[in-house]
Amino acid sequence: MRYRLTFVVGLAVGYVLGTKAGRERYEQLRESARQVAQNPAVRNTAESAAQQGRHFADRAYHVMSDKVGDRMPDSVAQRVRSLRERNSDGTVSDDWGTSNT
Repeated sequence: MRYRLTFVVGLAVGYVLGTKAGRERYEQLRESARQVAQNPAVRNTAESAAQQGRHFADRAYHVMSDKVGDRMPDSVAQRVRSLRERNSDGTVSDDWGTSNT
């Protein structure tokens, strides 16, 4: 109950402060966020982090596959195989807006 009350109070304070700042301030913040997101340095860093994450996930998959081996239930193994086959052409497609460049 205490956390709900804190959440509701925070929501109310945010609403009041947001309405006082107005639409103009919101548009300024939105434009600033867009400029940061389109900055080439930020985009390169995000892409690099995504590639590194895919690399570590692939390594973790192989390590776990070696350790788990045949002890994995067939339903889980089948699901993993179907997901791996979906990207069998060597490309990684994801829903995060990253590419393989």
